[in-house]
Amino acid sequence: MGVTSLTSRLPVLTDGELLASLVPPPQFARVSFDSYLADPGEPTQGAAVAALRAFAVPPAPTAGGLRWLRRRSEPPELRPGVYLDGGFGVGKTHLLAALWHDHPGPKAFGTFVEFTNLVGVLGFAPAVAAFAGHRLVCIDEFELDDPGDTVLMSTFLGQLVDNGVRLAATSNTLPDRLGEGRFAADDFLREIQGLSAHFEVLRIDGQDYRHRGRVRAAEVFDDADLIDLAATTPDSAVDDFDALLAHLRRVHPSKYGALVKGLSLLCLRQVHALRDQADALRLVVLVDRLYDRQVAVAGSGHALTEIFPPDMLTGGYRKNYYRCLSRLGALAVQQ
Repeated sequence: MGVTSLTSRLPVLTDGELLASLVPPPQFARVSFDSYLADPGEPTQGAAVAALRAFAVPPAPTAGGLRWLRRRSEPPELRPGVYLDGGFGVGKTHLLAALWHDHPGPKAFGTFVEFTNLVGVLGFAPAVAAFAGHRLVCIDEFELDDPGDTVLMSTFLGQLVDNGVRLAATSNTLPDRLGEGRFAADDFLREIQGLSAHFEVLRIDGQDYRHRGRVRAAEVFDDADLIDLAATTPDSAVDDFDALLAHLRRVHPSKYGALVKGLSLLCLRQVHALRDQADALRLVVLVDRLYDRQVAVAGSGHALTEIFPPDMLTGGYRKNYYRCLSRLGALAVQQ
């Protein structure tokens, strides 16, 4: 296709299509435990791979069915949940996707936000019913900054465990809290409350394999250059920034993946610093879906990597915003 706009798209997805979309994103579609390059100088990486290989082989059900999984006295190797604890760039998502590929189905893979959005669309009881027959549910980037969503997901996952579903999760850690030992794991286990005893924590130490330091700044284009870039790039979209923000209010976040399907480049005209937290959080979800699909971005007016004001970057959702900035920097087209 040629140049389009996201504001002209209004995706309609059935519940079945939403459920079917819960698979690893394209850049992790073919990863495996063998393709994870464990650092021999970081023994926790090799240990995590070995533990996850073992976890990928589910234990046989006992005569009493699968509810034995709820016992708090389970040894680590038999617990129905595993949590990957580590900083940026140590390969947690790679390993989570590798586990998903190796584990027998039915199974689902998605980010914390994708699952909370799906529960919002389906309703709590129908969502539990939809996943009750699964053998594995993988939750990437479990977020701990919204108490309501955390309680919702803790309750939801508790229902799944009661139905014999196995769980695997990662969570994000603030850049300024890296290196503080078990910060992420301790928070995760505390916030999921009654579920914590069901999780074995696998610590993964190491340096960021992407050697990411500060966020790479996104260049600012002239409007004319931006339009030329879109015109010469197949499968591109051009949108006014404010119009896109308004459109995202009308499209449910569970459909943002479908919204950007097939794009290679998104150009945004007259970008400016965000003023509304709800708009900011919706944009974070959109950028996550762009990053999943490696859709390049470019903007005019204001740098895309400077759209969050200081009060947002020091507020309760700062983890989301720092992740978004890092991904925008990685996707940004350089002139």
